Amino acid sequence: MAIALAATALSSLATASQAQAQNRGNAQAEQAQALNNRNAAAARAMPPTGRYVADSGEAFILDRSGQRPLLRFDRRDETWVLRPTAAPRGDVIYRNDAGDQLLRVTPGGGITVYTPQAPGGSPASFSGPGQSLTPPTLGPTQLFQLMARRSAMLSQAMGRLVEINVVTGEQAESLSVEALILSTDAVLRIARSPTARSSLDRLRSITIVEGPRASVTYTRGDLRIVVAPVQGVAGRPSSARVIQAFLAPPEPVRR
Repeated sequence: MAIALAATALSSLATASQAQAQNRGNAQAEQAQALNNRNAAAARAMPPTGRYVADSGEAFILDRSGQRPLLRFDRRDETWVLRPTAAPRGDVIYRNDAGDQLLRVTPGGGITVYTPQAPGGSPASFSGPGQSLTPPTLGPTQLFQLMARRSAMLSQAMGRLVEINVVTGEQAESLSVEALILSTDAVLRIARSPTARSSLDRLRSITIVEGPRASVTYTRGDLRIVVAPVQGVAGRPSSARVIQAFLAPPEPVRR
């Protein structure tokens, strides 16, 4: 009888464990389905690929040809990778990797763009076809020349040598090029700010390496940027993330 009771108890525990596993599996499936539904809704609401002009006068290219929508303003070098988040009334807000709102799209496809010139938003309308925003590839020689030019620009702006090092493979070349351009542009932007320039006092080098996830850190005078080819076009931090790294308060010294 004791053996029979033990077997019954074990059977009950196994059944309960199976039920819990099934419940967890169902919950995960529901979450995945909900995420897919949100992504599908965002894709339906997203305006088509092309060039847009805002009422504020600013123009930009919206590229939906890849896995993630891309945006680039006229006369700007940086391409923003957009990330959708749900908003009231069925709207979808598209942000960059620093959480800044760039676009708001209504279920009917109406689009509002947010910029420093129009922080409250400006309606934008389709004006025609636009070019692809695929990341560029240069090859080793042109990449080295770009590194030298960008290092010279920073060194002149800072009044001291600022080294640039790119330690990535061929697969990460296009991301490295983008990371190099946007990070040096971010430094130059900070250098022109009377209130923020002091955050660059210790800058001595910019290092771009390859890793599993895009990130940016600033420690001991080195701005280190990790690019991640496995993340596709989102595999490099934006200039907004670079600026955040410089302006973040230093970590307290541990004793």
